[in-house]
Amino acid sequence: MKLLAVTSCPTGIAHTYMAAEALQMAAKEMGHEIKVETQGSVGAENVLTSEDIKEAHAIILAVDTNVDKSRFVGLTVVEASVKDAIKDAKSLINRALEAKSKLTLTEEVAKSKAEEKESRTGVYKHLMTGVSFMIPFVVAGGLLIAFSFAFGIKAFEQEGTLAAALFKMGAQGAFSFMVPILSGYIAYSIADRPGLVPGMVGGFLAGNLGAGFLGGLLAGFLAGYTVYYLKKYIKLPKSMEGLMPVLVLPVLSTLIVGLIMIYILGSPIKAINDGLTSWLKGLSGTNAVLLGAIIGLMMAFDMGGPVNKAAYTFGAATIAAGQPSTIMAAVMAAGMVPPLGIALATVIAKNKFTPQEREAGKAAWALGISFITEGAIPFAAADPLRVIPSIMVGSAVTGALSMLFKCTLAVPHGGIFVLPIPNAVGNLAMYVVAIIVGTVVSGFMLSALKKNVE
Repeated sequence: MKLLAVTSCPTGIAHTYMAAEALQMAAKEMGHEIKVETQGSVGAENVLTSEDIKEAHAIILAVDTNVDKSRFVGLTVVEASVKDAIKDAKSLINRALEAKSKLTLTEEVAKSKAEEKESRTGVYKHLMTGVSFMIPFVVAGGLLIAFSFAFGIKAFEQEGTLAAALFKMGAQGAFSFMVPILSGYIAYSIADRPGLVPGMVGGFLAGNLGAGFLGGLLAGFLAGYTVYYLKKYIKLPKSMEGLMPVLVLPVLSTLIVGLIMIYILGSPIKAINDGLTSWLKGLSGTNAVLLGAIIGLMMAFDMGGPVNKAAYTFGAATIAAGQPSTIMAAVMAAGMVPPLGIALATVIAKNKFTPQEREAGKAAWALGISFITEGAIPFAAADPLRVIPSIMVGSAVTGALSMLFKCTLAVPHGGIFVLPIPNAVGNLAMYVVAIIVGTVVSGFMLSALKKNVE
C-alpha cells in the first residue's frame, strides 16, 4: 500500500518531526510505502505532489493545527494528533488501511463517534493554530528585547542608540503583532481566509482597548464563528457570489466584531486582564511558590500537549509588554527539566534502560537545554506510570524554586542559550540552581521507580 501523511504540531519544532519519523519507521516495518509532509516552523517540507495524491491508498493527518484538506477530497483520510503518531504509529497506519476497506455498521458507529470527538476538540485545534502562528513573533520579539537589555536594563530609554532600536523592533514591532496574529489565525482556522480580516482587526482592537491576550482570544473565536455563520446563512444570487469573499464577508464581519469589541466586550475584558495582571504582580511568598509548582506540573504533564501549551502561552503573554517575567522564567525552567531529568536517569541507572534508550538519553540532553520538552515523549510513551510522575515532580520543584528565588526572564524561548545574554535572566545563579535541582529530583526519582532491564 502507498500511504501519505501530514504532520503538524503547534510549535512546528519537535512533535512534527518525531511523528513523521515514527510513521516512516512503522510503515517500513509493516512493508508499506509512505511519504510524510511536515508542516513545521520552517514551512512545509517534503510536500505531497498531485501525483503522490493520485497514487495514494489512504491519507494520515497527524496534526494539532488546522491544515488544508481540500487536496484530499474523495480520498480515505484518517485524522489523529501528533502524539497518537508518536506513541503508536502502527495502529494509526492500520486504522488508515482499515478505513480504505468497506465500512461495516460497527465501523460507521465508530466513525460517528470519532467525528463527534473531533467536533469537541475543535476549539483546541483552532486555539493551537493561532498559537502556532503567534509563537515566531513572540520569540523574535523576546530575543530582540533581550539583546537590547544586554546594553543595560534601561539602555533602550536613550533615543537613537542601538539598544533603543532593538527594543523598538521587539516591543513595538514583533510584539505589537502578537495578539492580532493570534486572533487572526484562530479565526482563519474556523472560517478559512475570510476570517483573517475580522480576526486581526478584533485582535488589534483588543490590544488598543487594553483587553490584551484574553481579549485577543475572544476576538479570534468571535470573528471566526461570525464569518462561519454569515457564510452559512447569507445566500447571494450566482451572479453576485464573487462579492462574498471580497466585500460582504470582510466588511460585515469586521463591522460586527469591531462594534462588539468596542461597545460590549472591551471594557469587561480589560477589567479582568488588569485584575489578573495586578494579582500576578502582587504574588509573593507561599502564593508565588504554589503558582510556580502548578506551572511546573502543567509543563511536564503532557510534554508539549494542550496543558503544556496553555502554561507556555500564559507565560509568553506576561512578557508581552517587554518586561522581564517571573512567570515566563518558571515556565521555561520547568519545561527544560523533563528531558534533562530523563537524560540524567539514563546515566546514573544504566541497568534500567535499554541500549536504545541510553542512546536516546544523549539526545534528551540537547533537547532539554534547548527548552524542547517533547524530548521526554518517547520515554513517557514507553513507561508512562513511572516517567510522567517523576518528571512532574521535578518540574514542580523547579517552577516553585524559580518563583521563590524571584528569577525573571525577558525571553520566551531559547533554553540555556539565552542565559549568557546580560540582563535576559534575573537572578541567573539561582535560576540555574532551580533547573539543576529539578533535574536531579526527576533523575533520581525515575531511577528509583524504574525496574532493571532483563
